Amino acid sequence: MQFKYLASATIAAFQLVSASPIPSGQFQWGSTKVRGVNLGGWLVLEPWITPSIFQSHPPSDGIVDEYTLCQKMGNAAASSILQQHWQSWITQADIQQIAGWGFNMVRIPIGFWAYQSFGTPYVQGAATYLDQAVGWASAAGIKVIVDLHGAPMSQNGFDNSGQRMSTPQWEGGDSVNQTLQVLHQIAGKYAGNPTVMGIELLNEPLSSELDVNVLKQFFRDGYGQVRADSQTTPVVIQDAFMAPSSYNGFLTPSDNNAQNVALDHHEYQVFTDAQVGMTPAQHVQAVCSGSGAYSGSDKWSFIGEWTGAMTDCAAALNGYGIGARYDGTYQGSTYHGSCSNINYIDTWDAQLVSDTRNYIIAQLQTFEAVTDGWTFWTYKTEASAEWDLGRLIGKGAFPLPPDPSQYAPMCG
Repeated sequence: MQFKYLASATIAAFQLVSASPIPSGQFQWGSTKVRGVNLGGWLVLEPWITPSIFQSHPPSDGIVDEYTLCQKMGNAAASSILQQHWQSWITQADIQQIAGWGFNMVRIPIGFWAYQSFGTPYVQGAATYLDQAVGWASAAGIKVIVDLHGAPMSQNGFDNSGQRMSTPQWEGGDSVNQTLQVLHQIAGKYAGNPTVMGIELLNEPLSSELDVNVLKQFFRDGYGQVRADSQTTPVVIQDAFMAPSSYNGFLTPSDNNAQNVALDHHEYQVFTDAQVGMTPAQHVQAVCSGSGAYSGSDKWSFIGEWTGAMTDCAAALNGYGIGARYDGTYQGSTYHGSCSNINYIDTWDAQLVSDTRNYIIAQLQTFEAVTDGWTFWTYKTEASAEWDLGRLIGKGAFPLPPDPSQYAPMCG
């Protein structure tokens, strides 16, 4: 998830270039809609998803992400914290619940350090839980996208890459080659596994701070890593905050016969002051009327992250120790309203539930009309109701079944 900036949502159509047939038993991209949820904050910590892990340490310790947790606590203490979290945050019952709600896949973020630490302080051990989750998904009859969410030296500087910093350092040193080494291990494990519907090479590279030529060569090399193990497992590239159409002709059959590549676009309306100042009706209108942000892709495309949130009130959403635009506690922002009840769904009145449901339905309908589907961010949080699938479903704000054709059209 991108926490620095993002333009308002827009929608548009795409056209798919030819792709090689996907074997029976694997997810049928292009004919089956992606209807999934992210297992955020599990194998890569995010302070706003599990604030209790971070609030147990004084601010003076400087623990603001998984990197500093491991660095400041030391391997043994950090391992104890993380093992307890990995064992409890997502269980087989959660995967069964997701399948029972009617979702057909999960996107699972994981950091490079699950496979190789490359001299960093990160604690290893998460890879075992990813293996377990793939097995649970197979048993439940749903699919998995394995998402490399954090690269050495951070590809975006966001805490969700594992290490928060002002400017991403990925592409420096040997970080790109190290990332490819990790992808080689991931592909060796999961390419060809019928439960794995895609291997996502890298989440949200911040293209404005990177050399795009280096990034695109990394995508080519990562594609090759997967193809060395499977000719059919889809390879997912994230659009890196660039127009999806800017990748047209890249990793397509006309480009050295590249096959089965999907494009992941992320869509949020909460990371500018203007966005959090919109009314619920304006949020819906932004979904319905926009047309630029993800138009014109020649690949399978899907909205890999999106939310029911219309504010940035979730504590630490903009970074641990950083305030919210909505209530004016974010530096340079304007007060739009109180965050006091936003994070606690039991305090929501009927109007807020209805507004959120309408906003979610508008997104579901739009995403499925113009792309191959969506994966909601995120399955669960400790105390961020707008982002919490389980709480939203329990309150009736996220509709079930998650088939948008079952509901009255929200857009004209």
